[in-house]
Amino acid sequence: MLKLFKYRGISSILLNNSDKCKKASNCFHSYLSSARVCSSETKKCEFLIIKPFDFDLTRTLKTTIIKFSEDDSSGEDSNQQKQNIDPAKDRTKIIDPETSIRYLKSKAYKTTYGDEPVWVKYRRNFKGHRTPFRTRETCIRNGMITGGNPCPVCRDEYLVLHYTNVDLLKQFIHPQTGQIYDSRIIHVCRKKLLELEVAIEKAKFYGLLKYDVPFRKYDYNEYYPEWKV
Repeated sequence: MLKLFKYRGISSILLNNSDKCKKASNCFHSYLSSARVCSSETKKCEFLIIKPFDFDLTRTLKTTIIKFSEDDSSGEDSNQQKQNIDPAKDRTKIIDPETSIRYLKSKAYKTTYGDEPVWVKYRRNFKGHRTPFRTRETCIRNGMITGGNPCPVCRDEYLVLHYTNVDLLKQFIHPQTGQIYDSRIIHVCRKKLLELEVAIEKAKFYGLLKYDVPFRKYDYNEYYPEWKV
């Protein structure tokens, strides 16, 4: 008798001809012709007919051939897609930090943002009356802006988060606490928020940003063991 499986009312499956099972090197043949099923609910036994089946253990190999002499049509399709991309949403062009630093001092930046930080005039779209804690994952996918309302950093390609771009990093730091503003205030996507945190920590490491040294608590019993508290 061989127990195969259990399913609800069926308590066990008993195979009558289990001695006839044979296992070969290439395939597995089942010679079982009938099986008796006993149900604990109905308390009746029924016979099922099981057909022979085979399992092929050999693996199939597939080969592919690439002909480099033929014209590559995928390149033409990619060029057509690049032509159809809106220039305002294209983010494939890499802007260096030096260009971003000059942009913050230009007249175009002052006419766009004025003397306020870049996130002040931004309004985030969300459902409901309460602002969600987490922003979207990213605004740029495959070098193109996918959302209709990108975050304050992704919407302007000349805002580069780099540790040398100190004037831009200071806009996201609270002047009293020295910490980064909450994401519900600056509304930066999570990918750019991670880049912002890395750039700020790197700027502090190189001494480009001032910050308060955290207060350390000392256990004076280690220095004066004769003191008893």
